Parts: sequence; C-alpha cells; structure tokens
Amino acid sequence: MDKVMRMASEKGVVIFTKSSCCLCYAVNILFQELGVIPVVHEIDKDPEGKEMEKAITRLGCTAPVPAVFIGGKLVGSTNEVMSLHLSGSLTSLLKPYRG
Repeated sequence: MDKVMRMASEKGVVIFTKSSCCLCYAVNILFQELGVIPVVHEIDKDPEGKEMEKAITRLGCTAPVPAVFIGGKLVGSTNEVMSLHLSGSLTSLLKPYRG
C-alpha cells in the first residue's frame, strides 16, 4: 500500500491502469480533454502489480483499475470519475493541475 500511496502522491493527477483496459484509456482521454495530462502507471507491467492491485482495492476503490488519484487522494474508478464529470465537479478538482 505504501508504494501505491507514494506513487499516487508523485504528481497532481495519477491514474493506475492496465494496458488492456478500455475504461482506463477512456478516463485518461477524458482528463486530457479537460486539459490535464495525468501520470499513468500500468500496474500489469509492474513486477509488484498484483500487490498494487490489492492495495488499491483495500484503499476503497470499487474496481482496481482505473484508480484515479487527484492531489494524492483516491477519487475512485470510472463510475466515480464519470459521476463527478457529469455533475460538473471534476473540472474544479482538476483546476490546479491544468496545463
């Protein structure tokens, strides 16, 4: 869990993904369209990926990927991100991290 939290705090917007995940790709593109270039960690390419996946689930993410962190705090997976986007709240969360 320490590795996940350390990586999640590296930059303002961090997404943990798997290279074959279409929802991960969609969330990444959404952030880019909103003017934010997230740091993306593909956990399936990390030797500690299985442990990272378990840690993300223990942190409370409903699905292990995509796991979105903004400002070092877990926002959630696709459902939470899309709910924030549809309500208009995501833009204000991302404002400090726009390029």
